[in-house]
Amino acid sequence: MTAVERTPRQNEAGPPLGILAVVFTALFLAGIVISTVMAGGVTFPSPFGSSAEILAYFHDHQNAVQVSAFLQFGASVPMAIYAATASARLHNLGIRAPGATIALAGGLLAAGMLALSAMFGWVLSRPEVLTESAVVRALQDLAFVTGGAGHVVFLGLLVAGIAVPGLLAGLLPRPLAFAGLAVAVIAELSTLTLLVSDAAILLPVARFTSLAWLIAAGFLLPRSRAGRTGSRRQARKDAAV
Repeated sequence: MTAVERTPRQNEAGPPLGILAVVFTALFLAGIVISTVMAGGVTFPSPFGSSAEILAYFHDHQNAVQVSAFLQFGASVPMAIYAATASARLHNLGIRAPGATIALAGGLLAAGMLALSAMFGWVLSRPEVLTESAVVRALQDLAFVTGGAGHVVFLGLLVAGIAVPGLLAGLLPRPLAFAGLAVAVIAELSTLTLLVSDAAILLPVARFTSLAWLIAAGFLLPRSRAGRTGSRRQARKDAAV
């Protein structure tokens, strides 16, 4: 009777991780692409650029900035759900090491930083703000630091929190787990952006590889130990054939 009662709880793994990852990645990329098209091909300015270019961008492309902020904020919601679901699934798979909690904390903080960056971006789309150049620069710096290093570093923690138990417990293919560890290291190194502007190149590298990795891990992380064992047996059968 006890075994019968426990089975449903073990199978409660939440929404499909892979689908969630596809959704928040699509929303994030849509924010970049659509806002760039709306701005006539002009990309969001770097905080390391000239003040004149930065002010001109926000003055001339307020609608593009607003749409970008809207979609970026939208991406933060499924990202938070992904983190909570991944952590719960790791616990259901018997992971009691800190990895599951690290994944939860990293994912929630990454989502929070992304949402905060979107809010700063939305404020930058308000005409009333654009009359003060110092305020525009300050808000853009805040949008960059929260959506850049602030978001990417914690996104790396989400990846590491899944990759480490995925490797040690055999929940993920070893190449994918090792790739996740490499991506997480790059993400943590992007902290250097706060000291060296040239290190900003690490941000897009870590961001987009993390998003791709989370999609792959979302589809491959099993819902139960039985599912992982079954997939291994099936792989052996396919190899034998």
